[in-house]
Amino acid sequence: MIVSYVPDGSSYVTLAMNGWADPPPAWWLNLLAHPDAVVETVDGRQRVRAREATGPDRERLWEVLAASDDGWGELDDFAARRSHPTPVVVLELSDQSEPLAQEGPGEGGEVG
Repeated sequence: MIVSYVPDGSSYVTLAMNGWADPPPAWWLNLLAHPDAVVETVDGRQRVRAREATGPDRERLWEVLAASDDGWGELDDFAARRSHPTPVVVLELSDQSEPLAQEGPGEGGEVG
């Protein structure tokens, strides 16, 4: 699964969306059930723990995403089309050591 993200300190931030349709994406449902995962980023493969940002943390990260130039578009306009708030997903590094070795496709339970 490929998702766009922005770095925030030692974490990665993305939106749990299925386009701008209402149903949550399967990858987000999987992370809710099993928050420990492996992601592949420009920095290599990383172990992460996923969580949903809430309150002031969500508001700050929403602004970070909106201000980024990563093709997010007009977040508030698109989000208004949905019947519920779009979850802001924080992928926190769970191991600050070296990135994981590259594995073949489909191995390692990667998210993005």
